[in-house]
Amino acid sequence: MIYDITQELFSCAVYPGDPSPVRTPLASLEQGDIINLTALSLCAHNGTHLDAPAHFIKGGKTIDEVDPTAYLGVCYVTHHEGNVTATDAEAILRKAAEKDAADRILIRGSATVTEAAAHVFAKARIKLIGGESQSVGPEDAPMAVHLILLGAEILLLEGVALSHVPEGVYFLTAAPLKLGGCEGAPCRALLMDMP
Repeated sequence: MIYDITQELFSCAVYPGDPSPVRTPLASLEQGDIINLTALSLCAHNGTHLDAPAHFIKGGKTIDEVDPTAYLGVCYVTHHEGNVTATDAEAILRKAAEKDAADRILIRGSATVTEAAAHVFAKARIKLIGGESQSVGPEDAPMAVHLILLGAEILLLEGVALSHVPEGVYFLTAAPLKLGGCEGAPCRALLMDMP
């Protein structure tokens, strides 16, 4: 089975202060034009998106420079509500490691990764962590968690839709748009059942 865990871009939640995506028709078959043509205006962090290290790290890798194996491979989906503590992070990693799926972690639910948990994930040298919120860290103070995770070159997959996905092991593909020099990009994120 394939699970689409991507928000629809034009109806997506938007991080406070970020511009909403806008679709502008440039040509329309219904208006007598020979094609349909659309212009887009959006923030690199609208909808389901990846944060690259350059989002918070001066000189950090941009989205076109990150290793594709970070957002393509086996991942573990877990459920958590509230703050993810260091103890929670250790338990998540243990469960994921038992299933050989600890490189990429997605957290379903209203979860916020704390600084202490971010240190646990960074020490474990995972490749990617993601969640349903538009920020894996606290929305009102995201910097510290982002610095820890992005400083360890852990990609952040934010704004995923996981409510319909059971806990377990999946193959993740979350290829971002190749936006040269940008600190992040929207992506189409899919989970596939493992055989």
